[in-house]
Amino acid sequence: MKHALIVSDGKPGHFNQSIACCKHLGLDYEILEVAYKSKIHKACSYLLDHLNIYTETLLTSSLQPSISAPSLIISTGSTTYYANKLLAKKLGLPNLAILHPKGYRLDFTHIFCPAYDHPPNRKNITELPLNLCVADEAFFNEKTNEFKLSHAQKKPAVGIIIGGSNAVSVMDATEIKQQLKRVFESTEGMERWITTSRRTSKQVEAVIDGFDFDYKLINSRDPYNPIPAFIQLCDRLFVTSDSASMISECASFGTAKVDILMNRQLKIPNKFEELIQGLESCNAVHVFDGTLGDASTKINLGETLRQSTRSMV
Repeated sequence: MKHALIVSDGKPGHFNQSIACCKHLGLDYEILEVAYKSKIHKACSYLLDHLNIYTETLLTSSLQPSISAPSLIISTGSTTYYANKLLAKKLGLPNLAILHPKGYRLDFTHIFCPAYDHPPNRKNITELPLNLCVADEAFFNEKTNEFKLSHAQKKPAVGIIIGGSNAVSVMDATEIKQQLKRVFESTEGMERWITTSRRTSKQVEAVIDGFDFDYKLINSRDPYNPIPAFIQLCDRLFVTSDSASMISECASFGTAKVDILMNRQLKIPNKFEELIQGLESCNAVHVFDGTLGDASTKINLGETLRQSTRSMV
């Protein structure tokens, strides 16, 4: 099996997309974590990239992969793109960037970019309708079996995945209370499961505690992640609009119909709205308006990734 070298900034939302790419392409991988010495050093990387100058002196440590013969460099996130290019040049390898490498020259061998980032039309850029998610059947099965040990499902279930406020939207406790009431009203006869995230506020947690859920996990009290099991076991999923990764997972795997619980938007348009609108057009999600949608299309990016990287891997 060929090996990829993943250059990581240590953020799960980033390196998990690089891992997902490797899984789709059938590549083994090693993760090499990188960091800049300071914000000034990162700012310098943009200039040096445009001057075609690559030096490890901007980084906190030297780039020394342990695998002897990687065949590809992959990275996600602004902190990784300069190191990605540096390693590709040093090792003479093709390189992949995930997300839009804004500010850097777009001369990677290939770039996978979500459509909501509005990338330029170039031969080496492939637009994706959602974020890359790990396509690992064994992982989903393991997490599902693990979940079943803590909860014995007796009826069809609806899973509710709650995030929080972000830079472009607010999750208001009063509004989420009304949304949850409408979810309960529209899902009579089903089990209701709910999980929160690190961004869920104490006020929203208090609202959740006021409802009678068949299964409840509050992230601030228990960091266990039941989302893979929700995706596999639920007939219907409700997910808040503030996380591209959560929405992408729900629209990629399982068989559940997916409804979006919209936060109050502070900035319109924004990437989350554009992601949701694009997935609505594919019948992959439905914006919950008190009525249940029928959006159950699942988007498999595997073939798109393989076609785009055929000459590389």
